[in-house]
Amino acid sequence: MSRSLKNIAFIVTCGTLLSKCGGLVRQLVIASAFGVGAAYDAYNYAYILPGFLLVLLGGINGPFHNAMVSVLAKRPQNERSHVLAAVNTIISFGLLIVMIFLITSADSLIRILGPGLTPEIHKIATIQLQIMAPIALISGLLGLGFGSLNAANKFWFSSISPLISSISIITGVSLLWMQAGTKIGSIELSLKAGIVLAISTLVGALLQWLIQLPILIKSGLAKIKLVWDWHHPGVKEVLKVMAPATLSSGMLQINVFTDLFFASNIVGAAAGLSYASLLVQTPLGLISNALLVPLLPTFSKLADPKDKPALISRIHQGLILSTLSMVSLGAIFIALSRPIVALVFERGAFDSYAAGLVAALLIAYGLGMPAYLGRDLLVRVFYAISDGKTPFRLSLLGILLNIIFDWLFIGGPTPWGNQIPFNLGAPGLVISTAFVNLLTCLALIKQLHSKLNGLPIRLLIFDLFKILIAGFHCGLITWLTYHVINIPIGLGGEVLEIGLSASLGLGVFVLISKFFGIKEISQILALVNKKIIHP
Repeated sequence: MSRSLKNIAFIVTCGTLLSKCGGLVRQLVIASAFGVGAAYDAYNYAYILPGFLLVLLGGINGPFHNAMVSVLAKRPQNERSHVLAAVNTIISFGLLIVMIFLITSADSLIRILGPGLTPEIHKIATIQLQIMAPIALISGLLGLGFGSLNAANKFWFSSISPLISSISIITGVSLLWMQAGTKIGSIELSLKAGIVLAISTLVGALLQWLIQLPILIKSGLAKIKLVWDWHHPGVKEVLKVMAPATLSSGMLQINVFTDLFFASNIVGAAAGLSYASLLVQTPLGLISNALLVPLLPTFSKLADPKDKPALISRIHQGLILSTLSMVSLGAIFIALSRPIVALVFERGAFDSYAAGLVAALLIAYGLGMPAYLGRDLLVRVFYAISDGKTPFRLSLLGILLNIIFDWLFIGGPTPWGNQIPFNLGAPGLVISTAFVNLLTCLALIKQLHSKLNGLPIRLLIFDLFKILIAGFHCGLITWLTYHVINIPIGLGGEVLEIGLSASLGLGVFVLISKFFGIKEISQILALVNKKIIHP
């Protein structure tokens, strides 16, 4: 990687690490206060649509962010503020309509998203959705602003921005806890607790945008006025990339809706999916942002046919780096699922039943991590070469497959009983998504190979096979080490046991990868040594 790419990756990594730590603390507070009770279970359904829009439109690596980076990175500085203002105006008008729809149709939407919810949870979720509806408008402004800042090589604020939302929720729950005491997780306070969660989430999103504004103005990117300009070349190019990219990413988010639809009849499944997802998303988001954020502008700048060899080299490098990181982390999550969940969450209202449910889900997530990040990387390549249609078509097919596999893996439920002789429960929903992501990755690679006519498929398969061998031994050594060592000194001992086991497993993974001659592992080690050991 070039020096500038390393510097950007380091900045994004540090910012994302702070945000992920904040997100972890937020979930610890929520878990201790509510466990898998009614308030948080309802919140997971109410937050589906606002959260979908916030992640899809307002997040780093979302379609709005990617469209702005892809286009503005190639545009002169004096055009960028005009393009941002025009796109902001167009998008805000559409999202205002979406916000009104969420408020007026909240009851029906919750009924569709969670048909198996109890009347109490349904009522709480409906009120929460109405409160959080303005996030629809805020999300579009956030995503466009982040993309504009990243195109101008300003990465720090966009990386730490999610920390603001976490702080808002932690503050809201803490204030309620001070008032309610040990009764905070009781059934009597479920409605009040649900409202506090919703208001805190809305305030967090609003603060992200308000803090973003001065940075955009100082950078010369913000115009606080309505600009109706559909015909500017930059605006047309942004919308051309944004439309299929949003549809493609939206199709992927529908898989989340599908999972929660089937999960509504499994007690505590929605909350369990949220907790397990957080444990996975903390390192996955950290690595995803550190890898994809600096690579996207690079892919865009190499989109010219004369730069095809360099683009192919970057794609291969990105796939190997993402697979190395995800296979090693996935192996550790699988080997230490129960100890990790117990260490992080098992206290207060989060009992042993909840810990067992989340641990099983964590294993399923660990299996799917490589395909998840690989798909994200490949989709960014298509955006960079101005092809949003291919990911969209594959995402559409993925929705159908996810519905089928969800139904199959939880026993094939029908009004006449289950039609399939096996039922994987909530973990089956995660495995279904992982399987669909894997199939999508294979299809994207095939399409990309046809477009570029030179992707080193055989070399890529050989390298991936070697990484999987290293990952198997990493998980095995991690599991054996944890069950051999015994440090009976309470919480500190558990942390030490998990840390030693994971470190030894990672060490074995690195040694085997280096033995197989995977040069990207040396690049990772060099970056860590330069930026962390010798900053």
